Amino acid sequence: MVRLDDGGAVTKCWLDREELDQLEAAAARSDWEREIALQLMGRCGLRADEVAYPGDAELRWSEKGECWFLEVRGKNTSGGAPKVRDAWMPEPVEANVRRFSRERGRETGEAWVQVSKSSVRRWVKEAAAEVAEEASQPDRWREVSSHDLRRSWATYHLVERQVDVRTMMAVGGWSDYSAIEPYLAAPTEGRIGEAMSV
Repeated sequence: MVRLDDGGAVTKCWLDREELDQLEAAAARSDWEREIALQLMGRCGLRADEVAYPGDAELRWSEKGECWFLEVRGKNTSGGAPKVRDAWMPEPVEANVRRFSRERGRETGEAWVQVSKSSVRRWVKEAAAEVAEEASQPDRWREVSSHDLRRSWATYHLVERQVDVRTMMAVGGWSDYSAIEPYLAAPTEGRIGEAMSV
């Protein structure tokens, strides 16, 4: 794993893109809906309790941005009523959810993922346990949680891709800098090498 922090009450894991692929593949072997749930967290930055909200009705193409946006009704990090935001969705995920929706017969107003937050969290744990069976460091995989997917998504874009903080706050649903600051993890060795090479 890119990084693991077990110094606090909760172990935090950061997955790289390849590890996220492994986790999604393990979920897909159980059920396509599980893969969709993991992609919504690990590729689009949704929280576990936001996964059961969006469906075809919440997806739109932006001509100005030339990208897909997904309306999400989720946590308001300032407190209060849930907040609506437009999360960015990569084209491969959009293609997968559209195909899923069509093949599973989801109506326009139906959510793609139709389970509780606790089921989504369990799916992540089960996929991670499957990956752990083949991993060189299985104990690390057993620590992976649903929030680690969002954490990995945020850190990848903030640190590795250097997406500006304001953009990430908008697509990730953070209300202020203090809410996103924990995701500004130290850069990976690869990022340091790239930044420092002359």
